[in-house]
Amino acid sequence: MHLILRKLAETSLRSPDGQIVLSAERRQFLKRRWRGSAEDGTEFGFDLEDRLTDGCVIFQQNGCDYVVRQLPETVYQILCGTPDQAALVGWKVGNLHLPAQIVEGAIWVLHDEAMAQLLEREGWEYSEPEVLFTPMKAMAHTP
Repeated sequence: MHLILRKLAETSLRSPDGQIVLSAERRQFLKRRWRGSAEDGTEFGFDLEDRLTDGCVIFQQNGCDYVVRQLPETVYQILCGTPDQAALVGWKVGNLHLPAQIVEGAIWVLHDEAMAQLLEREGWEYSEPEVLFTPMKAMAHTP
């Protein structure tokens, strides 16, 4: 097992043939200590100084880069055709304190039972795509 303390590079400059992927769920990227295995079976332990990012290089061996890739996940996608609709959706989702990501014309929200209930109650049209979800970071209230 290889112990990883920090990423080596933000992205790999090698062709896809020169990359070995370690797939991880989004929640793993929030942790500093965890374990994982790359697609070739190489095992890694992580005791990180800083969080990893999708596509970063964590290890190099035999002319290959070991790259961490985030797995897609199912989210609720609510289309926002007007600024008023976007504000209303954002406010109500914010009151649930659920992770959300703003994308062109829509808001992606964590697939969660509370969100399902809100969607049903409000009657908003939505879909459930599988995406690389990178929600906004939470901001604490500041004076």
